Amino acid sequence: MEISKILSIISYLFFLSLFYSFCSITPTSSSSLQDDFIKCLHRNTHIDFPLEQTFFAPAKNVSVFNEVLESTAQNLRFLTKSMPKPGFIFNPIDESHVQASIICSKTLDIHLRVRSGGHDYEGLSYVSEIENPFILLDLSKLRQINVNIKDNSAWVQAGATVGELYYRIAEKSKVHGFPAGLCSSLGIGGHITGGAYGSMMRKYGLGGDNVLDAKIVDANGKILNRTSMGEDMFWAIRGGGGASFGIILAWKIKLVPVPKTVTVFTVTKTLEQDATRILSKWQVVADKLVEELFIRVIFNVAGNNGSKTVTTSYNALFLGNKGMLMKVMKKSFPELGLTRKDCVEMSWIESIVYISGFPSQTPTNVLLQGKSPFPKINFKAKSDFVKNPIPEAGLKGMFKKLLKEDSPMMIWNPYGGMMAKISESQIPFPHRKGVIFKIQYMTAWPNSDKRPSRHINWIRDLYSYMMPYVSSNPRQAYVNYRDLDLGENTINAKASFKRARVWGAKYFKDNFNRLVRIKSMVDPDNFFRHEQSIPPLHV
Repeated sequence: MEISKILSIISYLFFLSLFYSFCSITPTSSSSLQDDFIKCLHRNTHIDFPLEQTFFAPAKNVSVFNEVLESTAQNLRFLTKSMPKPGFIFNPIDESHVQASIICSKTLDIHLRVRSGGHDYEGLSYVSEIENPFILLDLSKLRQINVNIKDNSAWVQAGATVGELYYRIAEKSKVHGFPAGLCSSLGIGGHITGGAYGSMMRKYGLGGDNVLDAKIVDANGKILNRTSMGEDMFWAIRGGGGASFGIILAWKIKLVPVPKTVTVFTVTKTLEQDATRILSKWQVVADKLVEELFIRVIFNVAGNNGSKTVTTSYNALFLGNKGMLMKVMKKSFPELGLTRKDCVEMSWIESIVYISGFPSQTPTNVLLQGKSPFPKINFKAKSDFVKNPIPEAGLKGMFKKLLKEDSPMMIWNPYGGMMAKISESQIPFPHRKGVIFKIQYMTAWPNSDKRPSRHINWIRDLYSYMMPYVSSNPRQAYVNYRDLDLGENTINAKASFKRARVWGAKYFKDNFNRLVRIKSMVDPDNFFRHEQSIPPLHV
């Protein structure tokens, strides 16, 4: 009997040992990972963070978690059930929380993604398909803006939107502005890391060209400014792409002068209204017009299958009154047929609401909501830069391609002016002299569409068709129009560098090599990484 008791005890102990060994090798659950992360945060910050307002996990409340995850995620394609989700979301309310998050992510060996506005076209700020598990650091509660009109500058935290920034500038002055994005819901933190273009780029260059200082948390959890980070890192973060060198906490931007009265217009022409001839003339003059005038072309498809047509909408901002604008247009672009009735005079801040796409007469305080005027969609986008006008035959073939898709869109943005005067190496954004215009291609589809692949195939086909008409060696692309078709990193760092040289040249041209050298200095262990982050050079 004693022997059987002993055997029972041994069997029980053996079971326990198996149980605990199993527990030790099973991946940590998101709830216990969150508990460990919270304990680590408390050890590394003295500023409290109310858990109900800052931590969101599916295990605790899946509906609230989904609400926070989806709150600023702009592309529904990356919110499907099959897409990887973060183990939890942390909304820091103090800069020290960001520092502690980096320290704790390293301590717990957990992959970190960072989101300021959620506009990454491939969802990389809130989805990780190459590393799991991962957690999401959402900076949306860090959105303070301090405008200093006396020294023509402003400090803006990473979680603020460009719309909020513009509103706060206009609140202090009717004759100051900032030359950044056209979409008012962009998070300023990530936006400037890609360059940040807008409707004043021909007059003042990019948002990234007008940054005076920055606050960033590096891979060691230290807060650095321009002086302490050094000019190399300061150069890299202004156009070298987001989430490669650190986490942007805030930018100090240079304000630029704007007139009290600006003029906007939108004139739409269909294929039946001589759109091809007018577009051909636009290609010749768009980059040569006075710097105060920005005319982009927005392409859509209108009508039903029986009578579909392509519409080309000339959407413009002129830094001056309508009388001056009419003189410029009659001299340089009479083919558009612009009339004084088409022109609307308004303040610069009102023009932001107009260009962003809000309905007419929308009050300017809509910019404080940080939301887009358009519903969220599933979409895929690509980009190109054009250095010579596309011939009429090329345009006609392009129109045929557009008519085959359900909801296509293209936007052509004019270059020239200040953009042609700034050196390719001034900041990492290299698309300068010689560029006539940039193309953004996009296709969208509803959740009910059972064959999203056909839309992605369509845009790839259009992109292939356009190859003879756009830049080459390399075929250039805009990093803020993130496109994983160009290539992506793997977990293997050496393999990533070889792959990255391909897409890196498209986004950054020769600046890519300098970005890699800087990455190797400031983040040699590649803590800040994603599918298209700058890789360190491993010797």
